[in-house]
Amino acid sequence: MKRKKIVVLTGAGISAESGLSTFRDAGGLWEGHNVMDVASPEGWRRNRKLVLEFYNQRRRQLANAEPNEAHKALVRLEEMYDVTIVTQNVDDLHERAGSNDIIHLHGELNKSQSTLNPELIYDLNGMDINEGDKCELGSQLRPFIVWFGELVPKMDDAVKAALEAEFFIVIGTSLVVYPAAGLMQFAEPDIKKYLIDPVEPELYFDYPNLTHIRDKATAGTVSLVNELMK
Repeated sequence: MKRKKIVVLTGAGISAESGLSTFRDAGGLWEGHNVMDVASPEGWRRNRKLVLEFYNQRRRQLANAEPNEAHKALVRLEEMYDVTIVTQNVDDLHERAGSNDIIHLHGELNKSQSTLNPELIYDLNGMDINEGDKCELGSQLRPFIVWFGELVPKMDDAVKAALEAEFFIVIGTSLVVYPAAGLMQFAEPDIKKYLIDPVEPELYFDYPNLTHIRDKATAGTVSLVNELMK
């Protein structure tokens, strides 16, 4: 029997409970840095050393983090459903928890990318990318992160998944960072949709068949997965 398709969009809220800093707080800062200084092409051109060190530190932080109960609960869904996770997060916690089908919209922290040819992407053997680390074409390596102002190469894959969804779940994202925030609009109107977040989104769309579970990622996800597994 064909298994029903669940698409899950995850954001910073699911990783925060594993101790990882959220991308943006109320002050527009990330670990004390202006977001545009460390997550934009302009910031890279201004201060390459700062950007490299910033992501090197994030990588060290990630090495000490572990998947939480929300990540693990989503893996359980695969026992009964065809699950695709579309994540705005650049960590590998979904992979480490055991999820099998993951679309990283904003890149992956544990990979590097050529500054000359964006198609050249490498797994990192160590924690750091340093000045002078080069790709096979001789250009400086940069973090494999989709910065503000850059295209989101995996968006087409995410839209395709959303169009096929029979359930759509959003966990731990404010639904304000586009294009990911608009992904649920591609899901069929009559399917069940769930938003797990303790607060009301800043931009709340009147999606049909949407249930808002006002809880943190771990508790809300475990509860919903238990319901869907019945």
